[in-house]
Amino acid sequence: MGEVGPKTDIVKKLVDSYYRNADIFNKSTPAFINEKREKGIKYFKKLGIPGRKNENYKYTNLEHVFSHPFRNAISPGNKYFDMNNIFKCDIPALDTNVILLLNGFYFDRKTPLRELPSGAFVGSFAKASTEYPELVEKYYGKYAQITNEGLVALNSAFVQDGIFIYVPKGVVLQKPLQIVNLIMSDNDIMVQHRNLFVLEENTGATVIVCDHTFSPHKFLTNSVTEIYTGPDSRFDFTKVQNEHNDATQISHIYLNQGENSNVTSNLITLHGGLVRNNFHVRLDGEGCENNTTGLFLADKGQNIDNYAYIDHAKPYCTSNQLFKGVLDDFATGAFNGKILVRRNAQKTQAYQANNNILLTDDARMNTKPQLEIYADDVKCSHGATVGRLDENALFYMRARGIGERESRLMLMYAFANEIINQIKVEPLRERINHLVDMRLRGELSRCQNCAMNCG
Repeated sequence: MGEVGPKTDIVKKLVDSYYRNADIFNKSTPAFINEKREKGIKYFKKLGIPGRKNENYKYTNLEHVFSHPFRNAISPGNKYFDMNNIFKCDIPALDTNVILLLNGFYFDRKTPLRELPSGAFVGSFAKASTEYPELVEKYYGKYAQITNEGLVALNSAFVQDGIFIYVPKGVVLQKPLQIVNLIMSDNDIMVQHRNLFVLEENTGATVIVCDHTFSPHKFLTNSVTEIYTGPDSRFDFTKVQNEHNDATQISHIYLNQGENSNVTSNLITLHGGLVRNNFHVRLDGEGCENNTTGLFLADKGQNIDNYAYIDHAKPYCTSNQLFKGVLDDFATGAFNGKILVRRNAQKTQAYQANNNILLTDDARMNTKPQLEIYADDVKCSHGATVGRLDENALFYMRARGIGERESRLMLMYAFANEIINQIKVEPLRERINHLVDMRLRGELSRCQNCAMNCG
């Protein structure tokens, strides 16, 4: 007998929406993407939306979120922004190439692909798929698997646009790329954009992604980002999530590293109603190094869930994971981290840690670090802690004249600072320092003088 109930109804609704808009989807992208659409909707019908019986999603109720009557964002809309003013107030000292994504669509229609120095380019994923089909087809869908992840399959069916970055062999981008991802609508909408970043051999790039919501509606984002870093490449990636309490963000990041590549990733969640980050890393060449850190701050009824999977597929590789959370009020959090060391991945060094602070009796944190090792010549460790602020440290500080509130803030800030210090771009690090300080104090984290006047 087939499955019945809300889950089936939600899947049927999304599948029906796909077929109603299939002609619009297929017109926006070439045949090789459209072929994956059909496979995507096929696997989504089979896999559905992951429920709590799925071990990887047992602490996050996504079925409830998807049951809301969202409209699908299937056109870019007619919103206007002045790219010369937007977010200057956020990080005035940050010198970047700014790229705007509005409701999942690349914003600059006059210049859909922007050429950067030495043959690199950045712009609309949809435009790149038609202008450079051989290049996009070589990497698209290679790392994000639709056969075992229903929401990746759903994204592959609905995808229309996103960001494409290409850095050719031997090129190092001197200026960071800043992707500003805005959700703004007069309706409750679902956004499903697709990003593809390709760094060829012996390249270097820094990418900063800033997620924001700019109108007081319910939003659901289901995004997929595939990243390829070739041999001897260097990639620095920071994702800052700062959305309102009616926003749900499900982010799937798939990273494949080539020989002797070095990647640093920082996931900073300052605000959001429900946030689920899926981070998949495959160390696919000898001598890779991967350093992944995450920090989340949650209060009220917010739910932050981080899943990190590190696949050591080749020998002589190193990975380091450190995730931290601060939970206040009745917020909930989860961390599910897994390190896989394959049989031939000898001389692996892999370390994983998850540390969390609960500020109230009602806050909840679930953590599950895991090691799965099939090689015998490795150095691996994992661990997790969930606790309160150090009472001895609080007593020591108060005995020296520091008030209780300020003492607590100082300890929380010191706890978070270990993650913030991993951000390599100094103006961004200073800005995150400021935002975290404001967030811990319960103050608004948005700039009051911003040209957007988002309040």
